[in-house]
Amino acid sequence: MLSLGLVIVILAMVFDLGVVLVRAIFTTSPGLFLGSTVIDIFGLFLSMLIALEILEDITAYIQNHVVQVELVIATALTAVGRKIIILDLDKISGTTLIGLAIAIFSLAISYWIVRTSHR
Repeated sequence: MLSLGLVIVILAMVFDLGVVLVRAIFTTSPGLFLGSTVIDIFGLFLSMLIALEILEDITAYIQNHVVQVELVIATALTAVGRKIIILDLDKISGTTLIGLAIAIFSLAISYWIVRTSHR
């Protein structure tokens, strides 16, 4: 049921991305498209990627009955990376940036440890 629900969410995200993309292409002035519109579209693409990775995590758990930590950490890295990509630097504080940097550094080290321990 969980996988089916997530597939429905992903299909809704694909539809929403299509609507946003068509609307951005046909209603945005040619010189303004490369501003915040592209960042919003990248955010939607990365959200879909995160949802697909979560679906992969759920599928791997259902098949093997084991949580694959490497996939979970990779999903978390993608989510924090998405947050940084769509970040509006004018609206956040320095402590938030430091927190995101610490999160990425910690996740990267965790991923490296898990990756090397599986070899």
